[in-house]
Amino acid sequence: MNPPLVPLSAHPANATPLAMMEPAAPEPTLVRYWEIFFRRRWLVLAIVAAAFAAGIALTLFQTPQYTAEARIEISRSQDNVTDVEAVTPQEADQDLEFYQTQYALLEARSLAQRVVRRLSLTRDDAFFQTFGVELEQGLMIADNPAGTGFSREQVEERNREAVDLFLNHVGISPIRGSALVDLRFTSPDADLSRDVVNAWADEYLQSNLDRRSASSVDAREFLSQQLETLRQRLEVSERELVNYAANSGIVTLSQNESADGRTRTDRTLTIADIEALNTELAAATADRIRAESRLTRGRDSGVAENATLSALRQDRAETAANLSSTEARFGPEYPPLLALEAQLAEIERSIASEESRVTGAARTDYTQAQMRERELRSRINGLRGDLVGEQQASIQYNIYQREVDTNRQLYDGLLQRFKEIGVAGVGTNNVSIVDTAEVPRFPSSPNMLINLAAALIAGLGLAAATVLGLEQIDRSLRDPAAVRDLGLPLLGVIPRAEGDDVIEAVHDRKSAISEAYVAAQTNLSLLTDKGLPESFIVTSTRPGEGKSSSAMALAMSLARVGRRTVLVDADVRSPSVEKYLGVSPDKGLTHYLTGRHSASELLIEMEQPGLSVITAGPPPPNAAELLASPRFADLIEELKTRFDVIVVDAPPMLGLADVPLISSAVDGLIYAIEYNGVQMRGIRASIDRLRTVNANVFGALVTKYEQPGRGGYGYGYGYGYGYEYGYGGTGDVSTNLASSDKPVLQDA
Repeated sequence: MNPPLVPLSAHPANATPLAMMEPAAPEPTLVRYWEIFFRRRWLVLAIVAAAFAAGIALTLFQTPQYTAEARIEISRSQDNVTDVEAVTPQEADQDLEFYQTQYALLEARSLAQRVVRRLSLTRDDAFFQTFGVELEQGLMIADNPAGTGFSREQVEERNREAVDLFLNHVGISPIRGSALVDLRFTSPDADLSRDVVNAWADEYLQSNLDRRSASSVDAREFLSQQLETLRQRLEVSERELVNYAANSGIVTLSQNESADGRTRTDRTLTIADIEALNTELAAATADRIRAESRLTRGRDSGVAENATLSALRQDRAETAANLSSTEARFGPEYPPLLALEAQLAEIERSIASEESRVTGAARTDYTQAQMRERELRSRINGLRGDLVGEQQASIQYNIYQREVDTNRQLYDGLLQRFKEIGVAGVGTNNVSIVDTAEVPRFPSSPNMLINLAAALIAGLGLAAATVLGLEQIDRSLRDPAAVRDLGLPLLGVIPRAEGDDVIEAVHDRKSAISEAYVAAQTNLSLLTDKGLPESFIVTSTRPGEGKSSSAMALAMSLARVGRRTVLVDADVRSPSVEKYLGVSPDKGLTHYLTGRHSASELLIEMEQPGLSVITAGPPPPNAAELLASPRFADLIEELKTRFDVIVVDAPPMLGLADVPLISSAVDGLIYAIEYNGVQMRGIRASIDRLRTVNANVFGALVTKYEQPGRGGYGYGYGYGYGYEYGYGGTGDVSTNLASSDKPVLQDA
């Protein structure tokens, strides 16, 4: 017996050839999903068809609905025919939340109640019947004995139901990039839809005006209360100001108002008196100075300045001249001369009297001027004391004055705002109706196309969820590359044969299945340093995974390339070789194990050159004990002397102990795994059992592989086989393969 072989993964030198079979890159995600849906295509089609049928049935049984539509315009700002601002500032209309607020107001219950009241829907039984709502009919009540009415509880219930029906059947569709909004109402009655949507638009306009008016009324009431309070405060502050001024003796003659609205006192009575007395004092001082000057210069200064004295002196000079002239001409005894002397004496006396009078008047004027000056100065000094006291009192006076000014400004401002609010409502409404609703001529629903499209989408969604859910539950092998997760090399991927007739497909040397087994045979030739193993078992997890057909196909493929091959059917419980190959089951393995026949007597030569078969024979009562006997190992050793390769079709692993018993008699085994068949946990458990008994597992063979949604045959993971071969020839496949030392793996 040859020394035991180790798995391919233990031979680094042999890793490269098998790596050629590994995928170059994983499949794109969309391709993998497509494969999943293609594999479950009948389930997907069934779910979609059911959803489609449900959509048709739902459409046919639905009550026709009519949608009426009105269009309104909601402007950000309103036009004012006055310059008076409204209570709400214009900046509030520029906020981003403005239109969202308006849309929410359109669907407010308060607006819905206005529409219900306007159309009297609460007492309209036809309105409720239109929507299939059955409410208690009107009853006889005490306050309406002449007819049928509703109790308060009934009215409230019907009102709530009417409002809910309205809100459940309205729709708002803002037109993007504009201030236009479409209002819709849907019901089974076309006339009702039109009436309701028109009433909705009208009530929205009216409610908008009512809100503006209500805000103005509330503001006026608030301002009226504030005005009354400020009026009382202004009255009290003015009274305190007047009383304080009276008690303090402050008499204001003139005031002015500054730029900040503050009242400032320019003149008081004390200041005016001081100013007047000061003026008189200045004049009295000037008079006293002049009188003193005249008095100081003496008699000559006063006489020289007196006009009367000047005239008298002029008369005296003239009279003295006449007297001298007359005396010179007529002598001293001339009688007229005496009259002139008397006249001259009289003039002298007048001059002396006038000079005496002038001197006394100057002294009198000086004395009077001096007395007046003293009197005025005394009065001014007294007023100065009063002014100081008044200035001290003006500090508190100004405090009262500022309070009066503040209260007056507040009062005047609120009074002006109160008057403005009274005319602020003159502004036009910022909401207008663009198009009123008309009676819809065609129902808006049900729409067959939309319903079918929705049913199709729903069906696809349900199918996707179902398929993905099943995929999550199903843990079978759905990717040949997943064999590596089991710690096994992938020896080959065998596609599913049409009609499951694998042997017939293997006979067709140009078929994809035949090519797949050629590739698997090539990988087998690379397993050991001596080439093909002399003996190996083909097993699987459960029956029906293609292990028997794989064993027969590998044996036929090996014989086709000139290897003397014998196929031993060791699945004595459920033999398959005799059925597939059409040989007699009279003599078989069980006869050799029981010592009834020799190996030579059991060999059956097949029509294909180089291929022999040993059937399973009659089923024994205890197959495990029979296979565990040393004679099975003796049979393998005897066959090695006569054949190049021994292929054993072994029983499946699940629930049986046959394979662990006979695995020690061969060089190794090949594990057949059905694509999308057995759960991975079952496969992993079987592999672990084999490793427990130190069985040499060469690798895995994925059988019954289906590449979804592709024409021709390809594995989708980098595996594929065509009809051109690397050697460049075009002749018969078997001839070309036989002409080479080893089969050649062809990459698609």
